[in-house]
Formats: sequence, structure tokens, C-alpha cells
Amino acid sequence: MFIQTEQTPNPKSLKFLPGTVLLENRTAEFTTAEEAERYSPLAERFFRLKGVSQVFIADDFVTVTKTEEADWDQLKALVMTALMQHLTFVEPIVYDEFFEKDLTKPQPDYKDEIVQQIVALLDERVRPAVAQDGGDIEFDSFVDGILYLRMRGACSGCPSSTMTLKSGIETMMKHYIPEVQAVEAVE
Repeated sequence: MFIQTEQTPNPKSLKFLPGTVLLENRTAEFTTAEEAERYSPLAERFFRLKGVSQVFIADDFVTVTKTEEADWDQLKALVMTALMQHLTFVEPIVYDEFFEKDLTKPQPDYKDEIVQQIVALLDERVRPAVAQDGGDIEFDSFVDGILYLRMRGACSGCPSSTMTLKSGIETMMKHYIPEVQAVEAVE
């Protein structure tokens, strides 16, 4: 098994590409060891490594974010080893229970025509580009002309994500969907 790595715009995050599907058409983000222990054997394995602060798992990559004190020179090899071991033993990546908990949250009104246009534009134009950088972006809500988006993976806490959000995504949304007056990130 050959695992590739890619830099992301976020210097604290590194993208790992194992060359296999991890989560088919889904993503999962873990920001605490406790959450990882409950829902994801893979994320739990990463959190056992000193210096891991966040794990984002997508279709065919994992983005690991380190603490300020950690050094990629040491941590990178440990993450690659943990990923290789996990995939070799064919353990679950994320338990289905993780995705079932999202079903209890209130869902956006996808019947609204503007929301449908926003989500379609995000899915077609924005999310693929953001995934290239080791992250994801999710629709949160659209209220009084303001589009609220959730930044995940390498995009969460990235120094350049605010610029991307304002100059790239906001400009594109305003161009294609005039009802969008501003775009804001939510935690």
C-alpha cells in the first residue's frame, strides 16, 4: 500500500491519500478523542498520536490537523503508519451510528428554490475545489440574504479560508444567485 500526502493551504493540516475509498459519498469530522472513540476506529487511532487535534475523513482521503506544538517531520510518519495498519486490518473507518445521529438534527428546507440553487452550486463548483485542498464546505442556512457555511477539514481554522470564503465563494454566489448578499462561516 502506497499512501501519498499533499500539502494543504492550512499549514497545520496535511492530506493523506491511501488510494482506496474510505467513505463513499460521505464525510466525517472529529475534533475530540472522545468523539473519535465513540464513532470512528480510524480517527481514534490518530488521536492516540501526540499532536493530533482534528481528523477529517472523506471519500478517498484523510486530513489530519496537528496542534501548534507538533512537528510534521515526526507526526507525518506516525499518521501514515497508523493509516496503513488500520487499512491492513480492515477495521471500520466510521461506525454507521455516526451518520445516524445527523438524522435527528433539523434539516435545511431544501424545498426552497434559492436553497436548492445554493446547494447545487456548492456541490458542483465549490466542494470539489475545496476537497482538493483537504477540506469540505457545507450549507448551514440561508437567512435574510446571508448564506452561512460550515468549513470542515483543512478549511476549518485555515488562515486563507476567510479570503476564499469572501473573494471566491461570496463573489461566485452573488454572481449566480443575486439573492445572496453575503457569505459567513459558522462554527
